[in-house]
Amino acid sequence: MRTRIFWAMLALLNINLCFAADLDPKLKQFESSRMDVIKKVAPSVVAVVTGGGSGVLISADGFALTNFHVVAGQSPALKCGLQDGILYDAVLVGLDKVGDVALIKLLPKEPNKPFPFAKLANSDKVQVGDFSIAMGNPFMLATDFSPTVTFGLVSGTHRYQYPEKGMFEYTDCIQIDTSINPGNSGGPLFNMNAELIGINGRGSFDKRSRINSGVGYAISINQIKNFMGHLRAGHFVDHASLGAVVASGFEESALGKVSVSGMIDSDASRRGIKIDDQLLYFAGRPMTSVNQFKNVLGLYPKGWRLPLTYKRELENGSSERKEILVRLMGSEKMEIGNPNGAPPVPVEPKPMPMPLPKGQVPPKAPGPKLPTGPAAKLYEAKPGYANYYFNKLEKEKLLNNFKKNGDFSSLSGNWQVQTTGKIGDKGRQAVVVLRILAKGAKDAKNDLVQGIFDGIDFSIEPLTVEQVGKAIKDPPGSGGLLVAFFQLRQLLAYGEKGFVGDFSHGGIEPYYSPSENALKPDLGYEVSTDREDDPCEIHFSDYKKDSSGRELPGKILVKYGDKEYASLKVDGWKLE
Repeated sequence: MRTRIFWAMLALLNINLCFAADLDPKLKQFESSRMDVIKKVAPSVVAVVTGGGSGVLISADGFALTNFHVVAGQSPALKCGLQDGILYDAVLVGLDKVGDVALIKLLPKEPNKPFPFAKLANSDKVQVGDFSIAMGNPFMLATDFSPTVTFGLVSGTHRYQYPEKGMFEYTDCIQIDTSINPGNSGGPLFNMNAELIGINGRGSFDKRSRINSGVGYAISINQIKNFMGHLRAGHFVDHASLGAVVASGFEESALGKVSVSGMIDSDASRRGIKIDDQLLYFAGRPMTSVNQFKNVLGLYPKGWRLPLTYKRELENGSSERKEILVRLMGSEKMEIGNPNGAPPVPVEPKPMPMPLPKGQVPPKAPGPKLPTGPAAKLYEAKPGYANYYFNKLEKEKLLNNFKKNGDFSSLSGNWQVQTTGKIGDKGRQAVVVLRILAKGAKDAKNDLVQGIFDGIDFSIEPLTVEQVGKAIKDPPGSGGLLVAFFQLRQLLAYGEKGFVGDFSHGGIEPYYSPSENALKPDLGYEVSTDREDDPCEIHFSDYKKDSSGRELPGKILVKYGDKEYASLKVDGWKLE
């Protein structure tokens, strides 16, 4: 009996040896490349010790991604470990509770020493059947901070996972059978090119043992890219909503039909969308179901403008098709007065104080728990922000970028630009002169902005509180060109000091140049005089340097809503 077992074992060993020797060279190469990928990306994987989760470095200066639910409720000061076995201090930067994303920053042990980081992929290229590698700290096994590695397949793309209590809405996410478990939250999902395609966060677990059942979900890295400007600026991120309720219907001529079933006052309604209009394309994607609509909507922040194509059935039996740029609303319920439309900060109810004996001083109430150690220098608390310190950094970078076109800080006197071109709906030819006269001119209590449009004079003192109403939007049909011109002078000449109230970095959004116009602008800004109305848009082009080396535009396009108010050619600038 023992002899037969011995020979059977020898025969099996011989088969295995022969199989190993006859392996396809391509298979050997794949195995080798997989090991190379793991070695390459492992140093960027973060063990988030504070909170008990995972993360991944995405820049040499220490910025890293993780889940909101990993850092929620923790101090802004964190402890994180890397594969090198070192425990690093880290600080919270930005939060996205709806998308379940957090941006943190690790602090180097040696000044300016770069961190290993992962390269971001284009997650729209991920396909079902692609191999994927998940890395992280499941069950807190990585006591030496060496990440656990699992390997598997992408099981699905463009999945939608409903939110839980208004949070953790996973839109357009990546479904994987690559094993993730509690502790993998916030960790990276890589492709076979050593690129980061997603952040692991949700999974379908056995409810008793909390063990993965083979279905996990990763937030696509392309979604996170859209919010990165907001996260780096220390914001509480708000996701977008359209201002419309949609519903799916089915017809013989179409597999899926998404139509508007309800509307509120919003930019979508101002752009002309009505109930029963069919949504055809949104942000370049075809609309075939409510889930598909929610998938696309969840990819973008509040305030972005995106292309939307819709179709309307007309009474005569025909239909019309229209493409618009629609500005998205926020999904959070906001409180009036909060800066930047940030989520309201929760306030603990105060208990009734007990009466104190005569002469006794009441104890000082404890303040909020602030970070200590190295992270304390990189944290500043402010209502409406996850970390206002980083908002100030991004704001300073932005203001410094303006100086690349020239230094305007000494030009706080009178400004004038004289132009010729077309104005109004009918596009009549006109001479347009815009002036800013310093305080005291014509007995003005504050700076006076004057616009002369083909001999018609409009004037306004933007800093006079009493001056409100229709005048703030002068000239009529421009949406507030005079105020917009004044704000430009304030920004270039004074910087932050030129504005009253909260002045902050609001994040990043795409710039849609009105390229159908012959001017083809390459820089623009907008000013809102009424949050319930369209802004005044100013687009610049044809830049030239003046005698002092400052770059000034030679052409100006003014838009308000869907209409072009003015197309102007600059005859001369005079800046004092």
